[in-house]
Parts: sequence; C-alpha cells; structure tokens
Amino acid sequence: MKYSVKIGVSFLVLLGVGVIGPSQAGDQPGVTEVDGVTILDTSKVSTGALTPQEMADAQAWPLPTIDTPPTTLADHLLSGESGRQLNPGFEPGSPGSGEELANEPLPPSSQLSQDDAEVDPNAYGSSLHPYTTMRVNAFKNLPARFYPFRAAGKLYFKIGSSTYVCSGSLIKAGVVVTAAHCVCEYGSGNFYSDWEFVPAQYQGNTPYGTWTAKSVSVRASYIQGTEPCISGVVCENDVAILVLREKGPPGSKFYAGDKIGWLGYGWDGYGFTPDGLTLVNQLGYPSSHDSGLIMQRTDSQGFVDASLYDNTVWGGRQTSGSSGGPEIVNLGIRGQLTTPLGSDEQPNTVIGVTSWGYTDANVKQQGASPFTSTNVVPLVSGACSNYPDACD
Repeated sequence: MKYSVKIGVSFLVLLGVGVIGPSQAGDQPGVTEVDGVTILDTSKVSTGALTPQEMADAQAWPLPTIDTPPTTLADHLLSGESGRQLNPGFEPGSPGSGEELANEPLPPSSQLSQDDAEVDPNAYGSSLHPYTTMRVNAFKNLPARFYPFRAAGKLYFKIGSSTYVCSGSLIKAGVVVTAAHCVCEYGSGNFYSDWEFVPAQYQGNTPYGTWTAKSVSVRASYIQGTEPCISGVVCENDVAILVLREKGPPGSKFYAGDKIGWLGYGWDGYGFTPDGLTLVNQLGYPSSHDSGLIMQRTDSQGFVDASLYDNTVWGGRQTSGSSGGPEIVNLGIRGQLTTPLGSDEQPNTVIGVTSWGYTDANVKQQGASPFTSTNVVPLVSGACSNYPDACD
C-alpha cells in the first residue's frame, strides 16, 4: 500500500501540514456534525481565492493506491457474486442554458496542439480488464465545451501553502461531487482549504469561469477514520460534496450549473445488472495524459467487488489528478428511439467518483466507493437543506 493513513500522514508531514487523530475531529474552526455528516464552512478556513499562478503551479493530487492482488473481470464473472441491487434511485441532471462566461485563461504551461498525434488506447493491463482512455476531443473540435462533458472539471485546493488538483462534477446547479480524499485525509479530523472548481478547463482556458466553495461535507465516519477501509484507501464512503458560491449582481445571482448544466446521480445499484455489472464512463484530468491539461474519458466494463467493500472496479489508466472525477452511466445525448428503453436508462447519471488505483501501474484498474442511500443521498440532502438555492 502506497497511499494510506501511514504513507499519507508522512506525505502531509513532509509538506509541513499538521495531521490530527480521530479523537480530535471537530477541533477545526467552522466544522459541525449533523446526522453523521461532517460539514465545513469554508469561510472559517479560507485564505482567499487562489491566484492564477497558484492554479497554474498546482500539482496533481496523488491517486491513492493499494498493493493487494486485483480481482479480474473474469474472476468476477466466474464467482457468481451478485451486485448491489438494493432499491436503486436517481436524481436527473440538466443541460443548463449553455451560456459561456468570461474566459479567464491561466498563465500558459506546456500548451498542446490540436494537431498532436492521437493517444492510442492500451487495451488492457495485467488485470486483463479491457478499457479505452482517450481525450474528450474530436479532431480540431472541443466536445468538452458541450453538455454533458462541461459539467465535469478540475477541482483545486490547498494544503498549507501548496496547491493541488483533483477532478469533480456538478450534480446540482451549485453542488459538486468529488472524492472525500480530495477534501480531507481519512481519519485526520481536519479538512484542507480553498477549493475552486473550474468546469471544462482546457489547456488553461476557463470558458465557464472559476467557482469557489462555500461549504464542504463528508461522512463523519470517513474524516474520523471509523468506517471500514482497506489501508485508509478503499473505503465505503470516499465521497464528498461541495456547495459553490453564486455569481452575478444582487437579485440576479446564479450558480455554475444554471449556465453549464449538471449531471444526474444514482445510488444503491443504479445502472448495475443483477450480477453486478455496468458500463463505466469515467471523466477526469490525470497528469499521465496531456500533463493534466485536457479532460480524458475512459470507457470500461465495471463490476462490484465484494472483497473491496462493494467498490466498483473498472479497467483504466488514469492516474494522479483523476481523483474525484465522475463515473457515469448512459453518457451522452439520447437519440429519438423506435425501440423500448432498457432498465435504469436515465442519461448522464453519476454512480461514483474515482477513488483509487493499484500501486503496480501495469494492473490498469481503478475503483470507486459506491454511491448509496447512506453516503451521497444524505450528503446532497444536507447541502440542499442548508443552501436550497444551490439545488433548484
């Protein structure tokens, strides 16, 4: 295991960041706990908006990894294990108005040309789990500017004086979902700070602006380190919710999703067959691809792994920076049909966020805590109760 409470604490100490134990959870200013959800009012810990230079210099947040032998897709199919078919539910998304906001380009880094050679897929790794990872691009065109892709983006945050970047996506007009490990360390009791969400960022350009977070929440069991996890990496609830601040003049304020739209989200097995299979469409900004400057898409068969706390596992090669990016079912715009829809057909539905991978880069599998009625549902409900305008 390379990224766990043990290694993670050492990493943060090297950065000069204090790490506290579970017994001290709640000591941080602005933190409250309600019904098993730990909430941070960011105004209590924020040092102000990130500067363009801080964002340009941000480092990709390491993807947590484990050393355990992987379960292959064939292993799952032969095991006869069932999926998490509880009582699936979902909330639909919206395409928004589509209005672009003032573009706020970041300082240039290593800019990439649209004429660069295509990134070839590495069909499968040692796990024998097929996948394809490619840019969210068409040749000399930017599909990432269009719905549903523009609802995903980069998520910046600070630990001490250093800036890092994960991925995330809108699931309400003013609500972003990401991984809990992008807002706090498992069992640390403290949140990081200064989150900013940049939808559809492309080579430093920000066509829909940057959006600061005014509230961050996770399951209390995650930040306190009391929930079941493998090495503090593969957990039941590696899920976090951020509520963004509005923009605009008084009386005409709006959230990011009002313009660019938001994805739906599903829980308790939504999108899975009775034998625990689904097709995962993963979006994110891994540093391993185009230096994290362009959104990437991975498509792969996903399955429920009972040995990993029912986490969803799929084939993929996204690395640092992809954490918190959405796992989506039914990605895209549905055509006019003359045939019946299948089950769990709601388009553009997030069922998890990128949580972890394997230390051995040759495995080429990733995983995510499942969205359930005990994590994403109360997290979103709490955010919408405190900030109802963000969920209209």
